[in-house]
Amino acid sequence: MNICDSSRIDGIIEKIQNKLINALGTTLEDATNDDLYKAAAGCIRDEIMTTWAAGRKKAEDQGAKRLYYMSAEFLMGRAFSNNLINKGLYQDYREAFKKIGIDFDMIVEEESDAGLGNGGLGRLAACFLDSLATQNLPVIGCGIRYEFGLFQQKIIDGSQIEVEDDWLRDGYIWEVERPELSVEVHFNGSIEENWTENGLEIIHKDYNTVIAVPYDVPVIGYQSQVPATLRLWSARSKQRFDLHSFNEGIYDRAMADQAFAEVISKVLYPADDHMQGKMLRLKQFYFLASATMQLMVKNHKKRRGDLHTLPDYAVVQINDTHPTLAIPELMRILMDEEGFGWDEAYQIVKKMFHYTNHTIMSEALECWDENMFKLLLPRIYQIVCILNEKYCQKLRIYYANDESKISEMSMIGNNQIRMANLCVAVCRRVNGVSQIHGDILKQNLFHNSYSIYPQKYLAITNGVTHRRWFALANQNLYKLVQKYVQGDILKEYHLFADLLELKDDPVFCREYDRVKRENKIRFAKYIKEKQGIDVNPDSVFDVQCKRLHEYKRQLLKCLHIIYLYQQIKKNPQMISTPITFIFGAKAAPGYIRAKDIIRLIHSIGEMVNRDPVVKDKLQVVFVENYCVSAAEMLIPAADISEQLSTAGLEASGTGNMKFMMNGALTIGTRDGANLEILEQVGEDQIFMFGASMEEIQNMKRYHTYNPGTIFEESPNIRDVCNCLVDGELLQYGKRKYSDIYQSLLFGEYGQPDQYFVLYDLPSYIETFQKVYDLYENHHEEWIKKAIINTAKSGIFSSDRTIEQYNEKIWNLTKIHTNK
Repeated sequence: MNICDSSRIDGIIEKIQNKLINALGTTLEDATNDDLYKAAAGCIRDEIMTTWAAGRKKAEDQGAKRLYYMSAEFLMGRAFSNNLINKGLYQDYREAFKKIGIDFDMIVEEESDAGLGNGGLGRLAACFLDSLATQNLPVIGCGIRYEFGLFQQKIIDGSQIEVEDDWLRDGYIWEVERPELSVEVHFNGSIEENWTENGLEIIHKDYNTVIAVPYDVPVIGYQSQVPATLRLWSARSKQRFDLHSFNEGIYDRAMADQAFAEVISKVLYPADDHMQGKMLRLKQFYFLASATMQLMVKNHKKRRGDLHTLPDYAVVQINDTHPTLAIPELMRILMDEEGFGWDEAYQIVKKMFHYTNHTIMSEALECWDENMFKLLLPRIYQIVCILNEKYCQKLRIYYANDESKISEMSMIGNNQIRMANLCVAVCRRVNGVSQIHGDILKQNLFHNSYSIYPQKYLAITNGVTHRRWFALANQNLYKLVQKYVQGDILKEYHLFADLLELKDDPVFCREYDRVKRENKIRFAKYIKEKQGIDVNPDSVFDVQCKRLHEYKRQLLKCLHIIYLYQQIKKNPQMISTPITFIFGAKAAPGYIRAKDIIRLIHSIGEMVNRDPVVKDKLQVVFVENYCVSAAEMLIPAADISEQLSTAGLEASGTGNMKFMMNGALTIGTRDGANLEILEQVGEDQIFMFGASMEEIQNMKRYHTYNPGTIFEESPNIRDVCNCLVDGELLQYGKRKYSDIYQSLLFGEYGQPDQYFVLYDLPSYIETFQKVYDLYENHHEEWIKKAIINTAKSGIFSSDRTIEQYNEKIWNLTKIHTNK
């Protein structure tokens, strides 16, 4: 370390010491790890706040259009280390803690993951804020400040148990409460219509009021002067405490109003397998929509005055269907509060909203019970009814004699309010999140709309921020790449391509392989400390980590592990290099089949890990409470990335991109962004298997899929399936897996297994064997393929994704800074 570096490090230590004394009332000698985290984070926060305030002022002074990115989820991960990367201070702070004799990694561990998301939807939103800030584009990410997040996952006797995720227990140092910007959100009540000399007057009476209080969090981009703002709404009661009832001993009544309000921002995705849960979700999403739209309008009136110019200064992106009610809510505000006529308000609204679809799964295309909707949101119900009536009138121009098509496209039908149809009807642009997904929207899901309004539809492939998922998660690989690549790869994602010519450089290949092994050792240490599991870093790390859903087919991988187990029992010599199968997944609390699959994974693990013949050849590991910080440890360690969704059901995926970027080779179906990874790296660098989307569609159309035939004709598959029910597995709680067995062979509701697991299993077994043989017998070739994957991953940076959104949809102007 030179004198200049030493001086800089000493300056950081001095800042931390001052923060410990002035903010926490302690000294370096007496400080706990939590104190040190808060002090160091406070130092970074001070710098960020200055830049954040200046960036917002520049945006206002330049009259810039602002993006309101609305999402039910923002899976941010830890902010401290990511902020250090983006400020260019990560190594300096690591050296500073080293100089004072403290393990920097232990300080990082003091920060909880923000409990604001679940899976890819929320992680995409987080990556987008990072990339928008990096490109100096003004944005407010709008979400809910969930007090307890989704849930902490505990595994007890192989079963998932949900416990509260009290991530705010020690506060959240990065947020700023903004009570002066609070707004009221109204539920229930009745609507009264009065005709006056100024026209129709709408009066909402006898409603329940919830106060929406915003908490703002700065999200800094890489070397950006215009940090993004993440605005999280917290629900509070207008009357926090009824003292009169309390003094009379009626304690429940004293707290009733508070309980009604504050439950709204307690938990992400409350269980909705009952009416109260469904109603709570509807409250949550309207709460988000109403608060955001109210404040957007207030800000515009304060700064620009004329609401007719609102589309010139604000654009709204609806991330999946959850925030859809922002559309009728803005109509309500413009008409009922600002005096606009219907047509005048609609002309503004239709210019501002855009919708990103993330799934074709019917259960994820939100529909609300019409009676519940009308009771909870009476004025919004009226507006949706009028929107629907006018929309259907337009549709009859094109589909005059086809009421079935109009009924299918209607916002209201079968006593349900359909959020996706509302988005499609009003939004100016509707985009898919991969090229194949965009085609599915046009050709299948929204085909009738596309036939009328083809200009609405486009596809923009998802991306991931390589600052977190490469530079932060894989520090050693980032340092290696810095030695070989000229320029700043964290700013210029296209520089990944410069690694391609290094695939034949023996020195670089050895170093690349060394980094992978170091990452595997790091993960082995992590899982030992967290769960007490010993993992062999010299084994093949085969990883499938993602939300637990049947279409993602963790079950397919389970059957494959049973197959390998049974084959090794017959021939122990067939495996020489051990394989560690690593799963990480949370199942929705009410998703019984998904929970059964988690239990099955653990049963298979018990069977494999305890068998003296197999335990040194195969190992099954389940990462408890999989989250962003766990992913940052695991993804750089992975050798094989498992992307097994049934073709046509995974809109894109982003885990596949993170694994690819960090040098894992993909085994995947021809689905989502797997196809675009294939296009980038070529057939030889990715391992595709299974039925195509077209084959799946034909089997569904002509009813040609017969899993019973596969079962009867393949002794190996028959043995694998029978293992689920014949007692070979060590059963937790003495329960068998007959439900899974039945669904594989006979399906449900008179239909064969809609995920085609047994159909793709033979192809998968064959493909995996090719992958394993390559790793074991041609490791130098494996390394080259891994390097090619990393080199070709730049296109999957969320920086590229944001460039395309801005060019094709938002038309934001970059904020000019002095720097």
